[in-house]
Amino acid sequence: MLINGFQKLTILDYPGKVACIVFTPGCNFRCPFCHNASLVTHIDKETYIDVDEVLAYLKKRQGLLDGVVITGGEPLLQNGIEEFIAEIKSLGYSVKLDTNGSFPEKLISIVEKGLVDYVAMDIKNSKEKYGMTVGVEDFDITPIEKSVDFLLQNKVDYEFRTTIVKDFHTIDDIQDIVVWLKGAHKYFLQNFVDSGDLICDGLEPVSALLLKEMKEKASEFISSVEIRGI
Repeated sequence: MLINGFQKLTILDYPGKVACIVFTPGCNFRCPFCHNASLVTHIDKETYIDVDEVLAYLKKRQGLLDGVVITGGEPLLQNGIEEFIAEIKSLGYSVKLDTNGSFPEKLISIVEKGLVDYVAMDIKNSKEKYGMTVGVEDFDITPIEKSVDFLLQNKVDYEFRTTIVKDFHTIDDIQDIVVWLKGAHKYFLQNFVDSGDLICDGLEPVSALLLKEMKEKASEFISSVEIRGI
């Protein structure tokens, strides 16, 4: 289990919880708009953080923090992630997992063992444009479909979310996405923000007006649609 970043406090990343964030290195996608490119393409092993150091911090913060967010990169790439989460759960914390959904078997196992309390899954684009959006030629979307189908069974609290980039997303794409996700409890639209740590430069967000129109379109199929980050 590798950890390449640790944020000791957040009130934004886990709905309703005061939490910390564990960042894992590596990802099987190469989304041009990825805002954590240093965790994907420029991994520095010198900055790895010892798992025991994180667990020691969590022991000290019992009763002060409510939860732990595990994000990346793609956390489900990690060997030993189930054991790591089990350690966190044993300390009494709620766990939120951020995932791209490309490892459905691991996701299902972790949920069915009761190791996570909330899953946030990124939906990168419509099915037809997935490979282009994630930067993987000839991408097989079957694992993504399996993860979506599993989460729609409501075995764990979850959200779907899409980062909207002018170069990649149209209102028709949003309609295709929400038809696919019909029945979901929560869907968030996040307008692209240049973090300064991207895989590709020169990308832009959509206008506030178009983002609002996308929300209205999505709301025709999903009951709870929100714009996040503005």
